[in-house]
Amino acid sequence: MSPLPRRAAVIVFLAFAFAYFFSALLRAITATLSPVLTHEFGLNARDLGLLAGGYFLGFSVTQLPMGAWLDRHGPKKVILSLLSAAVLGCLAFSAATGFAWLLAARVLCGAGVSACLMAPLTGYRRWLDAGTQLRANSWMLMTGSLGMVASTLPVQCLMPLLGWRPLFWVLAGLIALAMVLIAWQVPPWQAAPSVAGAALTRPASYAEVWRHPYFRRMMPIGFFCYGGLLALQTLWAGPWMVRVAGYAPVQAAAGLFWINMTMLATFWAWGLVNPRLARRGFTAERLIAWGLPWSFVLLAVLVAAGDRLSMMTTVVFALYCISCSFVSLAQPAVGMAFPQALAGRALSAYNLVIFSGVFVVQWGIGLLIDGFKAVGLDESTAYRAALGVLLVCCLASHACFLRAKPHNRGS
Repeated sequence: MSPLPRRAAVIVFLAFAFAYFFSALLRAITATLSPVLTHEFGLNARDLGLLAGGYFLGFSVTQLPMGAWLDRHGPKKVILSLLSAAVLGCLAFSAATGFAWLLAARVLCGAGVSACLMAPLTGYRRWLDAGTQLRANSWMLMTGSLGMVASTLPVQCLMPLLGWRPLFWVLAGLIALAMVLIAWQVPPWQAAPSVAGAALTRPASYAEVWRHPYFRRMMPIGFFCYGGLLALQTLWAGPWMVRVAGYAPVQAAAGLFWINMTMLATFWAWGLVNPRLARRGFTAERLIAWGLPWSFVLLAVLVAAGDRLSMMTTVVFALYCISCSFVSLAQPAVGMAFPQALAGRALSAYNLVIFSGVFVVQWGIGLLIDGFKAVGLDESTAYRAALGVLLVCCLASHACFLRAKPHNRGS
């Protein structure tokens, strides 16, 4: 499949980005809705963590079959099929009467939007050159940050006017509109006949992905560092601001708004500089090795200072997210480490690693908070101790990354 002309590529990007905006909004909305859901359904910390993590559970379940579907059927058919489940999930969430119903709907939403990043990245692997792929990936993540921005103060302001249940009716309608745009603008797909350089009789296989040394090198940081970033950004930063820093719910929503605005600007900047950095020999591995450790320093500041940071908590969380964004370079680099016939499987497999990490970290922090409180720690100290466990896991995963040998051919 030949590269798309510039104008067509921009239109395709915008169609996919519109869908990814609502995927990210759904991902992060529980942080803003946590006070009202906690009050209405009587949720504790582990319930809240499980509810938010349910999105990532549904997301993770589809990743392996979706990789094969993307390689065989292409981005357009796969994303349209899955987004229909997201529409149903939003409607089901709006009608929930208990925690089990909420959780099931949340899982369905996660499964439904699970192709909103992998489908375009698989298409970009064929439609765009290497430098433009990195830019498109960063700007897709920028669009996701815009969706997370929309999940904070805008949602908080709409709540008194609409209520949280009608809000999900609106989201269902907008996701349906995104489906129309994708069906109209995204080009058809021709499956690659084989893995590059292999016999036509040998099918592409996930075994080739899992055995690849570069994929294994990127797994630990994807699980703990990238997964930890998303777990904090989409849930635990909000409760931390309320329970540890003493913010009011409206102040916490404002804090999340500015954190996500910061990430929007960060990914926009990554999109601008990535092609230039690649031309100058700054590989994804080098940038991750140099940049990611700053996120550990800022995570340690949050753990050590706790409520003493007060209103500076938002600033520290924002800086943590900025420094942690280096790990986002791993995703397109993994895709470029594999031939086109395996790109969908490689990207989906790595996405499974990331979102499994988000689910484990998001629910795990809730379990740790309740566990530390059960042994006598006050709520603020329990939150700090739980985040300390995450910090140790991130340090260990980065050490594994540094010790592994470089094998990537495309980053």
